[in-house]
Amino acid sequence: MAGRNHLFVPGPTNVPDSILNAMHVPMEDHRSPTFPDLVKPLLEDLKKIFKTEWGQTFIFPATGTAGWEIALTNTLSPGDKVLSYRFGQFSHLWIEAGKRLGLDVQYEEVPWGEGYPLDRLQAALAADTKHEIKAILACHNETATGVTSDIGGIRAALHAADHPALLYVDGVSSIGSIDFRMDEWGVDVAVTGSQKGLMLPAGGAMLAFSQKALEARYTARCKRSFLDIADQISNNEQGYFPYTPSTPMLHGLRKSIDLLLEEGLDNVFARHRCLAQGVRKAVDAWGLTLCAKEPKWYSNSVSAIVVPEGFDAVDVISTAYHKYNLSLGAGLTEVAGKVFRIGHMGDLNEVSLLGAIAGTEMALLDSGITIEPGSGVGAALEHYRTVP
Repeated sequence: MAGRNHLFVPGPTNVPDSILNAMHVPMEDHRSPTFPDLVKPLLEDLKKIFKTEWGQTFIFPATGTAGWEIALTNTLSPGDKVLSYRFGQFSHLWIEAGKRLGLDVQYEEVPWGEGYPLDRLQAALAADTKHEIKAILACHNETATGVTSDIGGIRAALHAADHPALLYVDGVSSIGSIDFRMDEWGVDVAVTGSQKGLMLPAGGAMLAFSQKALEARYTARCKRSFLDIADQISNNEQGYFPYTPSTPMLHGLRKSIDLLLEEGLDNVFARHRCLAQGVRKAVDAWGLTLCAKEPKWYSNSVSAIVVPEGFDAVDVISTAYHKYNLSLGAGLTEVAGKVFRIGHMGDLNEVSLLGAIAGTEMALLDSGITIEPGSGVGAALEHYRTVP
């Protein structure tokens, strides 16, 4: 098929040419005297992306999924009670990871399309007078449903209950795309991955630990080896790693952080908000709905769009891919076949999204879904033209 594939899945995202060029480096000695010149500033500047002054950042040659395990095993012990809510595939998977690591994960179901239930959390914390709950797990942006939760509200609930539980946040599809404030929100461990807002290939797990979380490692009894931050801490201090790192990934991350800081994080977040609003305008014009049930949940990094009753979202996704060379995200588990997803994070602009919306319109029409041709494109471009 002529032309390139147009990638609009919610990760991996498009990698800018400048990052690809930065990663195209010869292999180097990761024990050389000059290697710390790359590593030390990188770890320090990564703190700006997490918005933490007091936390400590880590880079693992791994994935966001490994980041969940790093967060839990370095701070908790088998049998520790952990509280979470299941409202999408990725909140589900983090819960399952905790169970498999031997934690006592207590969770409640939340309808998919909603976010973190602050009222239910407040009640659970108030009832836990003996402070048996050691950790709160929160998925900031649930990629499966296009839902963003209020992390600051979770911290407020912990404060209101005067509860000492650690707050862990999955920011894989938010950090670098949606405003994230580690220190202000009192996040103890934040996890992200390389392949979303950071605009890198998959294969990097980046984390930030608060001082409270760093202290917790001294009493944590979960087994860990490769994912032990103690080895990272002792080596990172000198600008090295405890094992061979992915040096191309480090150079790519250096360029990624530079691009984000040059644009300005507030501008990055505003761009993502504008792009997401254009997609939502298109969805409205098509007469379709989002999986996210209320505007307060709407994600600025991914939209999960519900197909009408009697249609299969897989047909839309397959048509878009095979006929128009457009990659859309699939619905996962409970929403499989019910939604398709448009990722609008990373290295994208208004023209990029208009192309995705146009391709989606054609796929919807070809799948027999009745929409007005050009309606979504028209609604989005009018929005994009009017935003400063």
